[in-house]
Amino acid sequence: MSPRPGRRVVVTGVGATTPLGGDVASTWDAMLSGRSGIRTLTQEWAAELPVRFAASAAVDPSEVLDRVEARKLDRTQQFALIAAREAWADAGSPDVDPERLGTVIGTGIGGALTLLGQWDNLRENGPRRVSPHTIPMLMPNGPAAIVGLELRARAGVHTPVSACASGAEAVAYATEMIRSGRADIVVAGGTEACIHPLPLAAFSAMMALSKRNDEPQRASRPYDKGRDGFVFGEGSAMLVLESEEHARARGARLYAEVSGVGISSDGHHIAQPDPEGHGVIRAMRAALDDAGAAPGDIVHLNAHATSTPQGDVAEAAAIRVVLGDATDRVAVSATKSMTGHLLGAAGALESVATVLALRHRVAPPTINLDDPDDDVHLDVVHGGPRPLPSGELAAFNNSFGFGGHNVALVLRSV
Repeated sequence: MSPRPGRRVVVTGVGATTPLGGDVASTWDAMLSGRSGIRTLTQEWAAELPVRFAASAAVDPSEVLDRVEARKLDRTQQFALIAAREAWADAGSPDVDPERLGTVIGTGIGGALTLLGQWDNLRENGPRRVSPHTIPMLMPNGPAAIVGLELRARAGVHTPVSACASGAEAVAYATEMIRSGRADIVVAGGTEACIHPLPLAAFSAMMALSKRNDEPQRASRPYDKGRDGFVFGEGSAMLVLESEEHARARGARLYAEVSGVGISSDGHHIAQPDPEGHGVIRAMRAALDDAGAAPGDIVHLNAHATSTPQGDVAEAAAIRVVLGDATDRVAVSATKSMTGHLLGAAGALESVATVLALRHRVAPPTINLDDPDDDVHLDVVHGGPRPLPSGELAAFNNSFGFGGHNVALVLRSV
């Protein structure tokens, strides 16, 4: 491999709160065990919906945060703060000049629960009862700002809003901030929290969600012939990215390197993937080129793989175009089969999973793959986790979103 010249960017901390667990350790353990985080919704409003299950967070964020603190934050911000605090502590709470510290935290929908809740409040109780915290709570940039305030970050606070590619785009943007010299450390990730009747009904009306109400834990089934849509999820994941020079100078533990980023757009349809996968192909090739890597260097790939009939096939075809014959030697994991689809947080959580796969040399399984699709020609890990080889390794993380957003990341072992 020939790493790109210039500042190298490494991962020195990870954090998460997900449908599988309230932190990285519990989430990773559940992922390797092939456990599903998808549950039947117990709220009264769910009974009226065509889809009555989701990947709800395993731990309610309001139970983790101080009550007064939680009351002023939208649920997206609560998740983000919890994940960022874990990642920051995991990185050793680095002593960094605030003007060299940034945050980049993406979200697909932002503070939807605050917007919808305060609208109800306005109609029922009048304008004087609307919370003065409403605007800061519903702003899509609120999570990045809240984490930035906590850490006193002054190199820049940014929020990619690129649907389900937002979390991965945050990692890509943060990497470029460090490479360009704008920052030494950036906390990057994604967050989402909008399990509510309106988004569920709207995604269901688009025919995007699985309707397996009688067996929710088997509903997310990437690459399986019986897949019928994705499963709505919530949570957050964060990575502390740092210039290698800065990290080594302070003796930090290095998880992995973010060595290649590739971003493209389909220019095809607002909600349908390009069936030929041209945008995905360009993003993956750009990431490989940026990393100075060859297809044969890739040993693992965490696929976007939402469990939609069209999307899974288009991505699988694109992977084979990019990697060619090397595809047969790549262990592919589709972790949304266990976590559900965390929308704007998905790319961040799957970046964390890819980092841990490289560090621990093991690829998580894909569950519910009972009858593989004949049109998917990938070596999908299922039936249990799979060991990865020793030596220097590289892996892909793919993330895509409505609007035709495509982000591919190449990560290397260190």
